[in-house]
Amino acid sequence: MIDTTLLSLFIPTFFLVSITPGMCMTLAMTLGMSVGIRKTLWMMYGELLGVAIVAIAAVIGVSAIMLKYPQLFNVLKFIGAGYLLYIGVSMWQSKGKLALSSAAEKTSNIAAKQLFTQGFITAIANPKGWAFMISLLPPFINTQLSLAPQLSILITVILVSEFSCMMIYATGGKTIAKLLTQADNVKLLNKISGVLMMLVALWLALS
Repeated sequence: MIDTTLLSLFIPTFFLVSITPGMCMTLAMTLGMSVGIRKTLWMMYGELLGVAIVAIAAVIGVSAIMLKYPQLFNVLKFIGAGYLLYIGVSMWQSKGKLALSSAAEKTSNIAAKQLFTQGFITAIANPKGWAFMISLLPPFINTQLSLAPQLSILITVILVSEFSCMMIYATGGKTIAKLLTQADNVKLLNKISGVLMMLVALWLALS
């Protein structure tokens, strides 16, 4: 059904990508503090729908290529490893700034529909999200096994990881904000995540 070795590596890899401070996580945190967890859930639902669409669309395109040109799998694997290495180096070199959204800080009276739309657009319009899905999902697919079950499980892992991390940020609120607004703490988190990303990239390239 799915390669458990690849799955055991994919889960922590994507969790690291999700938990690192970025637009979606910061948005969840600032909304959690300003409008409360319940209303923030609407933004999360929109973001998850957007992420699911991006993942499915990216995977369908990649799957079509893999089925038609199976020899390109190794090329995609190296592209994925290269992109993961790029993410790792970028994290390591990060200046440690928390990308707070000024728009998110002014949402005390925002409607659920607007929150949902905000989360959805944030996910759909994020070019890094598209690049990540297109380049990184293929290396975690075992071509010897059925494709559909593997993709279903990987996308489920992505959604669970995204939701869990957004909840951590939203419920952590002021405590996480206080910790992350200290540049040294963000730098440390990024450096740890960056090193782990680079190690995974090396593993993918050599596997």
